[in-house]
Amino acid sequence: MSQRELEFTDELGPEKIVYIYEPRTTLRAILVIDNVAAGPSIGGIRMVEDGSSEETFRLARAMTLKNAAAGLAHGGGKSIILADPKMAKADKEVLIRAFACAIADIKDYIPGPDMGTNEECMAWIRDEIDRVVGLPREVGGIPLDEIGATGFGLAVACKVVSEESGMPLKGARVAVQGFGAVGKHAARFLAEQGSLLVAAADSSGTLIDGRGFDVQALIEYKNQGKPLCEYPHGEKHDIDAIIDVECDIWIPAARPDVVRDDNVNRLKTRIIAEGANIPIAPSAEEVLWKRGIHVIPDFIANAGGVICAAVEYHHGNQSMAMETIKETISRNTKQVFKASQEANVSPRSAAIKLATERVKQVMTFRR
Repeated sequence: MSQRELEFTDELGPEKIVYIYEPRTTLRAILVIDNVAAGPSIGGIRMVEDGSSEETFRLARAMTLKNAAAGLAHGGGKSIILADPKMAKADKEVLIRAFACAIADIKDYIPGPDMGTNEECMAWIRDEIDRVVGLPREVGGIPLDEIGATGFGLAVACKVVSEESGMPLKGARVAVQGFGAVGKHAARFLAEQGSLLVAAADSSGTLIDGRGFDVQALIEYKNQGKPLCEYPHGEKHDIDAIIDVECDIWIPAARPDVVRDDNVNRLKTRIIAEGANIPIAPSAEEVLWKRGIHVIPDFIANAGGVICAAVEYHHGNQSMAMETIKETISRNTKQVFKASQEANVSPRSAAIKLATERVKQVMTFRR
């Protein structure tokens, strides 16, 4: 383990770090199992070309905290396959199956879908090792991306904070950075409560319309694989413009560290619901908290996907999953913001304390 990697170790983990290289398929991947005190780790497989061990460590820890905060009988883990997620389907299947075979004997890691992978990829893994969550409906899974489990949880968290802060969701202006599997469903569920999607961004750029978009029409357009900046309505801007959009709810649902010390003061919003994992640098979150902006931490707000996955793993159904998401995220969001106010600390500090205490308590039950 390098000196840099040692900086990410502490009393909670990581439990295991695995570097994978398979010459025949050129598979390169990183797997971090952070903590398994509560049970086998659950965490998605991310496919990106520029992932790193540091990013994998941080994402795995976020999963430990997320699963603990949600009260799941699972620890946290994460894997990154270093490849282009837009490669040909046949080539992608080769890599995913090779990855599944590489982790076949690592029984304390249960993979699921993440950025760059989906339910079909999980079906390939099931065919190889039969230890996976986020499967297609056709093979008995609860397709969390299809039903929008994570986006639903974000909307639940936003509703709690809107009620606590006195800002109604009806008429609230929403901006989504990363209009994909998470972001588009968050926009949909918020629109059902009367909110207006005024801006959305993907890798092609930012689309803005202060009057609000027809969310369902925009989702249908996006589902065709078309870039937002070719949509026939709205103003077109570069990718970074989404940070400057004035709104009531801002949802980062793309890559880590999109908000940092050098751009945090450009945000003009009242609530931030973190749809991606680790999308805002900790120091930037402190700045936002001191400005009076309500930031709902990632492992509290975006736990809908892993809650759904855990329900699936334990043979539950879709209705059970959605009810569990609503109950768990609503309760945890209220608890975190109450603790934040009482201790006069940021919501993230309060959330980390809550989740860490749960992990440590579970660890006392283990040898």
